[in-house]
Amino acid sequence: MRPKINYQLKLEELISTLKSKPTLLLHSCCGPCSTQVIDYLKDYFDITVYYYNPNIEPVEEYIRRKNEQKRFISEYQEAIIHFLDCDYHNEDFKKISKGLESVPEGGSRCNKCFYLRLYHTALKAKELGYDYFGTTLTVSPHKNSQIINEIGKTLSENLGISYIYGDFKKHDGYKKSILLSKKYHLYRQDYCGCLYGKE
Repeated sequence: MRPKINYQLKLEELISTLKSKPTLLLHSCCGPCSTQVIDYLKDYFDITVYYYNPNIEPVEEYIRRKNEQKRFISEYQEAIIHFLDCDYHNEDFKKISKGLESVPEGGSRCNKCFYLRLYHTALKAKELGYDYFGTTLTVSPHKNSQIINEIGKTLSENLGISYIYGDFKKHDGYKKSILLSKKYHLYRQDYCGCLYGKE
């Protein structure tokens, strides 16, 4: 078993070397998870939130969460945060999860879902010339930050686009996200995204 890496420390080390505010394409799974991550990173990066979540079902739930994400960005007064939308692409999630429908939450289906969302974020970041890509996924205590950061590292190496490591649940990050969500009266969903996990 490999020793755990402190990915939040790696992020802090990166931040300590920055001389300006590089551009960051930040994948966000939802408004509530994005709150603390944006609040933490706003002083160090020029952030664009990328809402690529083909796993969220049904489509009405996807739209509701996206609208909450956009509302938070519009009401957040601490920094200018940009928003980049994309198509739903639920069929992409269906393809990668085929045969894994009954796998418990947190298993191989989730790992494939993480890869799909980070892959598209990395591709878009490279296409548009961003300095870095990253994700809000690690703010959740239900998500494996070791796996998510390993995926980010692999994609960074394979695609030639820098990735910001992070474990945003550290330093009471998840607790802060709950407080910020309450402050902005954000809708907090009761399941991660796909209907397999909800069941």
